[in-house]
Amino acid sequence: MAADGVIRVVLADDQDLVRAGFRVILESEPGVQVVAEARDGAAAVAAVAAHRPDVVCLDVQMPGVDGLEAARRITATDDPPAVLVLTTFDTDEYLFDALAAGASGFLLKNASPEKLIEAVRTVAAGDALLSPDVTRRVISRATTASVPVVATAAERPEPDPGPGRGHGPVAVPGLTERETEVLRLLGRGLSNAEIARLLFVGDATVKTHVSNVLQKLGVRDRIQAVVWAYENGVVRSGD
Repeated sequence: MAADGVIRVVLADDQDLVRAGFRVILESEPGVQVVAEARDGAAAVAAVAAHRPDVVCLDVQMPGVDGLEAARRITATDDPPAVLVLTTFDTDEYLFDALAAGASGFLLKNASPEKLIEAVRTVAAGDALLSPDVTRRVISRATTASVPVVATAAERPEPDPGPGRGHGPVAVPGLTERETEVLRLLGRGLSNAEIARLLFVGDATVKTHVSNVLQKLGVRDRIQAVVWAYENGVVRSGD
């Protein structure tokens, strides 16, 4: 983020009118600046290298290099921006491919202007945009997959259900009580800001807890942490 606190954004979409609309929406918000536009994935990758934005908004279907491949290339660079995937297609295939490509968020193009602004601010703050609905779909896919999504049982701590397994909170050896609580809230699809409000702490404190949880569980990102929480009973579908 720029020294003045401005969120710098690159927009990538093959439709000129769509990009123009997104630009108007984003630049109507104080503290957000669109620094470049691109009509395809290759141009988006080049724009990111040239302008070093905080967020890049990528359409999925673009000619030549599509948004998913562009996301892979962008997230593989040093100190990459947050990637927000925007699409008209609400399908699991696009959702999981976007997350696997390193995207921080996934938003449908028919979302409200307010949701677009919120999404950009969320991913720019280093948070992931995982709504409860998206979280449920990720968990459903991950827990029915034949290949483990996160570390194997031998590589991760075993949760301790305590008396009355299946009833009440599950403790996780190696995590503090507060870190376990943060993990449980992640599993419900809450953002860092929402967790901070619930726990009456600052956003920076939540970021520290999330970072500690990822490190201690040996998982790559918060999505894998959510899967781990469901697979090990820290969070249940009814929570």
